[in-house]
Amino acid sequence: MTSRLPSLNALKAFEAAASLESVSQAADRLNVTHGAVSRQIRTLEDELGVRLFEKAGRGVRLTPAGKRLRDGSRDAFELLRATCAEIAELRVGAPFLLACPGSLLARWFIPRLDRLNAELPGLNLHLSASEGELDPRRSGVSATLLFAAPPWPADMHLYPLLGERIGPVFSPGYAGAAALQGKPSAVLAGEPLLHTLSRPQAWTDWARAAGLDAASLQTGQGFEHLYYLLEAALAGLGVAIAPELLVADDVASGRLLAPWGFVETANQLALWVPARQPQRQAEALADWLKTNLVSINSPAKPGSAE
Repeated sequence: MTSRLPSLNALKAFEAAASLESVSQAADRLNVTHGAVSRQIRTLEDELGVRLFEKAGRGVRLTPAGKRLRDGSRDAFELLRATCAEIAELRVGAPFLLACPGSLLARWFIPRLDRLNAELPGLNLHLSASEGELDPRRSGVSATLLFAAPPWPADMHLYPLLGERIGPVFSPGYAGAAALQGKPSAVLAGEPLLHTLSRPQAWTDWARAAGLDAASLQTGQGFEHLYYLLEAALAGLGVAIAPELLVADDVASGRLLAPWGFVETANQLALWVPARQPQRQAEALADWLKTNLVSINSPAKPGSAE
């Protein structure tokens, strides 16, 4: 068995023809003649000692050996393209695109963005926000900041940052605020509770952790995204369930009240980075995030008013 690779140009011509199932289209993609692609494929067949294509009407189709080489060459070229793109990102000043939920960006990240830029001047950070499901494997994304529960995927390098805690919050301006303060959390059984449609089980998770019967709670107005839910709570529309991280500044300033504290969930906030990507900038960002998240998750007792 030989370890020598065939001509890279021949493999490139074959991969194009195999993926398009057309020698003519492959020639157009590679900006060469039909004959040049055919010659490269014949050279590859001679070197391997097998036929890779066979006639099929007026066109060609892959043989079993051709199909196997198509799959292998496609994966190899995709890995080469991705690796070259990742290496290009190592250049000084290359953008580092961080994807994160819009609510996290608006309520925690942006208020601290000046500090991050001052303390990590070498990180050319670009931010991409979404309230939908985030894909940490999306092309062009350097890292993704999100809450999720283990197990972690093998193709991602994760930097755990913070355990998630959730709890009920409401504005001092809420019409029912006076009747809620100083009471045990069971008083919420009589409240129409604000919730987010993207995480309908949040109140149930909190109730179980707080020792309440989840069936006793009744949901009120629902909001499509967490950001809108938190704005509704700030506007005094009712009691909302929220991650501590996203309301910690509002609770500290008195804009929101959290008399029953927060309880832990199975989720963790982590920085997700493709495993094959260079980690230097991600490590620096993860260290900065850990340092600036350390004050969150202060002790609190669920179930009783503080």
